[in-house]
Amino acid sequence: MDGLCPEVSRAISECWNAPVTHYAARIFCAVPQPVSAIGKTARQYLRDTFKQQLKLIVQPQDVEAALAGFDARPVIQAGVHSQLLLDPITFNAFLLGWLGAVEIGLPAFFVFSGTTVTMETMGKEGPGWLDAGDRQINLFGMGRHKLCRQSVCGAGPVELNREALEEIRGAAGTSGWLELLLANGDRKWGNAADALAEINADLVAHWNEPASARPVFFDDRHAALLVARHLDDEGSLVSRLITDPARRAHLERALEDATSGPYGRFMPLSTQHFFGLREKRVRKLVLAGDRLVEAERPQGVSVPLERVALRDALRHGILLPNLFLLFLVMSILPRVRVLGGFRQIGYLPLFQAALRRVLDPADSDERALLEDLSVRENAWGMRVIEDDTPVRERLAEVPAGRLLETLRVKYSQRTLAEETDSLRLLRESRRWRRLMGLPVD
Repeated sequence: MDGLCPEVSRAISECWNAPVTHYAARIFCAVPQPVSAIGKTARQYLRDTFKQQLKLIVQPQDVEAALAGFDARPVIQAGVHSQLLLDPITFNAFLLGWLGAVEIGLPAFFVFSGTTVTMETMGKEGPGWLDAGDRQINLFGMGRHKLCRQSVCGAGPVELNREALEEIRGAAGTSGWLELLLANGDRKWGNAADALAEINADLVAHWNEPASARPVFFDDRHAALLVARHLDDEGSLVSRLITDPARRAHLERALEDATSGPYGRFMPLSTQHFFGLREKRVRKLVLAGDRLVEAERPQGVSVPLERVALRDALRHGILLPNLFLLFLVMSILPRVRVLGGFRQIGYLPLFQAALRRVLDPADSDERALLEDLSVRENAWGMRVIEDDTPVRERLAEVPAGRLLETLRVKYSQRTLAEETDSLRLLRESRRWRRLMGLPVD
């Protein structure tokens, strides 16, 4: 870990025998403002994106307070994929971000939810399912063939499967969260991503009384609009990296070299620059001549690799950024720390190193950006807390509205070493075991 992401290793070492809440506060520590003009512009674009989202969900007087908190502690909790927070892994990832925000005293914090996954990721698991203990509830009442063939960001319109939820009414440990779901039983959402984000926000509000550190959920669609904002300017770095053939080729070589390097197993290059969205499902794209197209699908998504066409396709929901572009505009350029899992803390340094390779030190703006990029903002934030106790069982053990505060007390008394079982998950990871030269079964 020291060789690939020493900043992550350092944070873990400093907090090893300290409470989990101390580690949560440590990864929310202040991040320096970008110095370069490119970085400052990227930070402003990200801030503007968050401001638009905040206007939809908080009172006007609370918008600037949330943004001021982000200005001081620009941190994003990632790894909370689009799934109800009743899922233990999703909840635990969210919980660490909430703990950090509360310890620091932030009024709100920002949570990125990946929405490119399908509604059913495997048999009766994924965003379209709710684990109710003795049975799996088809959350939106969608047929299995739709669940496995529609992505969260494309599936819709949706409404909760009220009939299935009514059938478990009165079962042990369901009263609080089930009543909240049923209260939304007559609502319709344009897509599953919006439904899950709004229900999760409601769940947190019911678990967090009095309210503190409000989560602000955003996803790939907001990242697409953010990339489009960069593409408004034909002279922006993002525009040049994507649409200038020479610079794009240089970037692609840098990313390919990282893939073939010693840390290549961490690289998630599953599509070229963007995903396409067609018939409610995310599609992998390849570059064919001067267009982005679906491989072996001549009638599928096809977008010219030209700035205005790409910008408009992003704004109209035809394209979504791949992980490199997503982290470029969300984290690397604006100097924002993103809390992620064991794979993310590996590939984010590789993304940043690839970008450094393609910058031109003869250009004063890019030379200043190189200085910004001499430091990485990277932190482990997913599966730090590893408790597989069903969330519904945790709720049954605490007074109404006190779940998060009860857990804050718990994790203020439990060390990072204890909670992670001496980094058991890292030691069991095939990628990390190979990197550390340990045998892999």
